[in-house]
Amino acid sequence: MDNEKIYKMEFAKIYPLLVNKAVRKGRSKEEVDEIICWLTGYKPEDLERMASTSVNYEEFFNSAPEMNENRKLIKGVVCGIRVEDIKEPLMQEIRYLDKLIDELAKGKKMDKILRIKE
Repeated sequence: MDNEKIYKMEFAKIYPLLVNKAVRKGRSKEEVDEIICWLTGYKPEDLERMASTSVNYEEFFNSAPEMNENRKLIKGVVCGIRVEDIKEPLMQEIRYLDKLIDELAKGKKMDKILRIKE
């Protein structure tokens, strides 16, 4: 799938997929929301609103209030590609989110997912 197709997908269709992936593995919608809010700077009520509109993935990320500076600490492989090596900025943001949801589904603790130092 080419990048433009991904960018034009509606967030309202992707969001339930992210939630379902986590819930199937025993995690919660609230944890998914916390991750998305941490990454993008959206407030929970803004996230709910975005999930009920026809905003596409590109608009969702481009409208994010403040991308978390610690997202650059996210490392690893998603879909066979290292997220830290992705050159296209928007695709990298999308893959950061994918990686965080993967970590959640694999049972990683929230403080590790959100790169909180102890």
